[in-house]
Amino acid sequence: MAKSESKAATHPTRNDVPTNAKQVSIGVLQGCLVDSIDLYNGTRQAHWNVKGPHFGELHRLFEEFYNALQTSSDDLAERIVQLGGTACGTTQILAKGTRLEPYPTDLYAGMDHVKALADRYAAVAKTLREGIDQTDEAGDADTADLLTEQSRAIDKMLWMLEAHLPTDRAP
Repeated sequence: MAKSESKAATHPTRNDVPTNAKQVSIGVLQGCLVDSIDLYNGTRQAHWNVKGPHFGELHRLFEEFYNALQTSSDDLAERIVQLGGTACGTTQILAKGTRLEPYPTDLYAGMDHVKALADRYAAVAKTLREGIDQTDEAGDADTADLLTEQSRAIDKMLWMLEAHLPTDRAP
């Protein structure tokens, strides 16, 4: 579930989403934004440091993923602003607000990175789905739709990561 601040300050907008729905959506989106940027950073960490027999394939895959995360993070931030909120993505905000476990900086083996990323992509997918329910229930179908689109994309990335792991491993 998204961390929510009390009542977020909003800026005037002609967007006619009801005020309560805006408040809920801004809180959900901000939590998802922080997690998305943190996931982007972890994916970059893996991209820079991956080693081993699958280096080329994983290096390219991680680059594809962090490029997609950059775009999806931007979409989340822009939706916050469309609703009259302020998108916050500073390092200090990220450190305080992320719901992800810290990404290990001592990983090098390709499959170790795949496992660490798969755990984090699964966590982001879960919070996106929770956000879909929360924003839909609040009456903001457009934000729920944006989160649905992102959930599908993260699920696909998770599937691609899991495809690299041995099939006899428990999730």
